Amino acid sequence: MREHHIDAVPERVFAFFADALNLQRITPPWLGFRVLTPPPITMAPGARIEYRLRLHGLPLRWLTEITVWEPPAGFVDVQVRGPYRLWHHTHSFVPEGDGVCARDVIRYALPMRALGDLAHAAFVRHDLARIFDYRQQAVASILGRHVPSEQREG
Repeated sequence: MREHHIDAVPERVFAFFADALNLQRITPPWLGFRVLTPPPITMAPGARIEYRLRLHGLPLRWLTEITVWEPPAGFVDVQVRGPYRLWHHTHSFVPEGDGVCARDVIRYALPMRALGDLAHAAFVRHDLARIFDYRQQAVASILGRHVPSEQREG
């Protein structure tokens, strides 16, 4: 789980995250991340979004589906096709003082159990931490200051 404070009203924060193309703006450049689904992307339960990225030199395609859509409180995306055996990402936006606590809860599992466990220990856990560190800084520079409330990997 990752949490951080954003100095913006909930509606503005949700609107930013609700625009799938903003994911390109808050993903580290070293991933070469691109949204392949043509705009406009109407976000709602059942919406599917396809991405392309490069991880450790390997080109990957990733397809996610929005399964929960509750403006401005949050949404859930799950992997339909991609590098994980399981990817379930809950985005929550909770009013906090004069801003929002943005919370990411990710449940994931890698394929090939033993090999996946080895890959997780070797680089996946570290990569995810770097990606979310970058994301927090990028969101802060776009929407408001970044004050981590809590950081736990999971």
